[in-house]
Amino acid sequence: MTMSGIAAGEGGFDERKVAAAAEEPLDWSHKGIPPSWWGRSVTGIVEQAPNLFHAGAAGPVCVLRAEALEHNLDTMAGWCRARGVELAPHGKTHMSPQLAALQLSAGATAITVATVGQAAVFRAFGFRDLVLANELVDNAGLRWLSAELDRDPRMGFVCWVDSVRGVELMTAALAGAQRPVDVCVEVGLPGGRTGCRSATEADDVARAAVASPRLRLVGVAGYEAALGQSLDDDLIGAVATHLADVRATVDRLSAVFETDTVFVSAGGSTYFDDVTEALTEWPDGLSVRTVLRSGCYLTHDHGLYAQTSPLTRRGGDALRPALEMHAQVVSRPEPDLAIVTMGRRDVSFDQGLPIPLGLGRSVVTKLNDQHAYVHLNAAVDVGDWVRFGISHPCTTFDKWRAIPVLDRDDRVVDVVRTYF
Repeated sequence: MTMSGIAAGEGGFDERKVAAAAEEPLDWSHKGIPPSWWGRSVTGIVEQAPNLFHAGAAGPVCVLRAEALEHNLDTMAGWCRARGVELAPHGKTHMSPQLAALQLSAGATAITVATVGQAAVFRAFGFRDLVLANELVDNAGLRWLSAELDRDPRMGFVCWVDSVRGVELMTAALAGAQRPVDVCVEVGLPGGRTGCRSATEADDVARAAVASPRLRLVGVAGYEAALGQSLDDDLIGAVATHLADVRATVDRLSAVFETDTVFVSAGGSTYFDDVTEALTEWPDGLSVRTVLRSGCYLTHDHGLYAQTSPLTRRGGDALRPALEMHAQVVSRPEPDLAIVTMGRRDVSFDQGLPIPLGLGRSVVTKLNDQHAYVHLNAAVDVGDWVRFGISHPCTTFDKWRAIPVLDRDDRVVDVVRTYF
């Protein structure tokens, strides 16, 4: 599975700019990359299809598994197609134009971002359709956005509003813009993050957006995982209530939307099945695009999403972990303890510690900045390489600027670059 020079079907990104990343040389600033690759392009490396570990990977090293990536792309695209929902995967997960291009090529209709900075990365690679799943009220960001929209008539963009004051700030910052900015009223939930907390507040914000000459009200958005990603009854109940509020807001505002097809969006990587059930099958005469924003399906994991994704939480294997860490044992100071060259600078730890693979019931008990403490249930020696699964892809990706993509024989088929 070679990811350089992707064929993108109808497009949605600049294929030449995405492919050009493969011609840029790797160097000493890309940790984990074999020193023998410094000064060489990804294209030149992939042509030789080297085994990463025979080539002298300087551990620790983060890798992606090509077959799992391809499987997950196909699985999620098929799942969405079968249920009549769209997918705008969250680009913050990987911040990789190469991976985002694969997602669009597999059927995604846009890329979601959280900040103007993230949007700028994807625009630099020619990505046309972006969802900024956040409020946007800073003057500099809005001026940049306005310039992008005016420069590119094909660009699609939508963001959220959750206050009349936010609408006022956007309207002032967008003075002189040629194109209005599409917005969704965001519905929140008690104790959660952003979003209107009452129907009255949501209606007031909607009326303010409609009255603004610089905005266009196109839909309603929510985020059902704002309270966490547990599967306990209380949280599942809160998710259901929140999604019912989103649906009720769409129904209530149906006469004031400034578009023929309403944009409705929610859905992280834990409850997208609940979102799909709650936000589809709309009444006759109401045309709705239901857009999921799941991002972590692409690489899945061995921890958080293995336990909570609708496609794996009951022991299913519809998604496969694609993101791994490899690190060496540097010390065996106690009979049941191995110290490994991987720490908080290298791997996620916010939603669970790394999971040793192929070492029986061994567990990681602690991380320092550059070291992992592995309580052993298998034989390892100083110098051995150990493979780890991760929990929560977002906060592993952001620690790596270049990630080799390996086939089942550990041969390099691509190197993914990230832009955090």
